[in-house]
Formats: sequence, structure tokens, C-alpha cells
Amino acid sequence: MTQSHIEVGIVVERRSSASPWADHAWTPLAVLPEPPALAPWTELPGTPERRSFYLGPAVLTLHSVDTAHFRENFLAGQAKLWVAIRPTGIEPELEFVGVTADPSEGEVYADNPGDIVEPVPMPAVIAEQVLAFFEAHHVEQEFVKRQRSEYDPRKGGGPRPTPGGRRGDER
Repeated sequence: MTQSHIEVGIVVERRSSASPWADHAWTPLAVLPEPPALAPWTELPGTPERRSFYLGPAVLTLHSVDTAHFRENFLAGQAKLWVAIRPTGIEPELEFVGVTADPSEGEVYADNPGDIVEPVPMPAVIAEQVLAFFEAHHVEQEFVKRQRSEYDPRKGGGPRPTPGGRRGDER
């Protein structure tokens, strides 16, 4: 399996909330094509209700077995990157979990109920790199429908159960 690694920067946003249970909510905001020369948790320009932070550098890994999923991402409209972050309950308030261009992997990130996963627009520079990786490593797989084998009573087992009946019932 061939891999390619792209170094990116992650930006998150802290939004004020009117909820009685939480005073704010975090969300991934953007992926930068390359990490800026900023320290992690540098506050970026924003408003008091919506504060943006540079979370830090990350690595976007492309796997050759995922190229069909990359194609689905681009065919769905504007290509996206899925960013997963996790509240820690301590300082710093968040930790980075992962970033991916594979929609299926983005769905897997969402399986953890404590994680915050959001699709963000894929920058054009990263889109060019993902498309180049796709073109270099994609192998089209022909879909082959599996054929069911017929029941053969000589190979063991009792009679095939009737639909809706229970085993052992005589009809």
C-alpha cells in the first residue's frame, strides 16, 4: 500500500452558546494548506462570540487503497476534509484526533460520541495533491456480484426451512 503525507494546519472555532448546559461550543473551522509559523493555540482575529484558534500542525495521510473514496469526495460537489477534535476537560481544551480526505474514514471518526467531527472545504492546493495521488495510484476494481450456491441436501443439514416457520415445526 502506497502512502503520501501532506502537512497541514488546523483552525478551530470557539462559539458562545446560549445553552444552559454549556457556555461555549468548539468546531473545526478550516484546514490550512501548510502549517503557519505560529505556536499552537494562537488566537486568530475574530469576535468575542466567535473566537478562532490555530490548533496546530497535522498530517493528512493518503492511502492508495482509499482512492475510490477520494473520487466519491470530489464527485459529491465541493471536496471536503473531515477534521476530528476531542474535548479534554483540561488545558488545553481540545486535542487533535485526525484529518482525512476519505468520507468513509470521516464517518468512522464520528463513531466516537465524545469527538467533534466536521467536514470543512478542501483548499485548492490540497485538492490538487489528492487528485494527483488519485491519478497515480487508482486501480479500477470491477464489481463482481457473488452468486449464491444452490442448496444440496447431500452435503449435510436438514431440509431448508420454510419462510416464516420455525425449525422443527411440521407443516
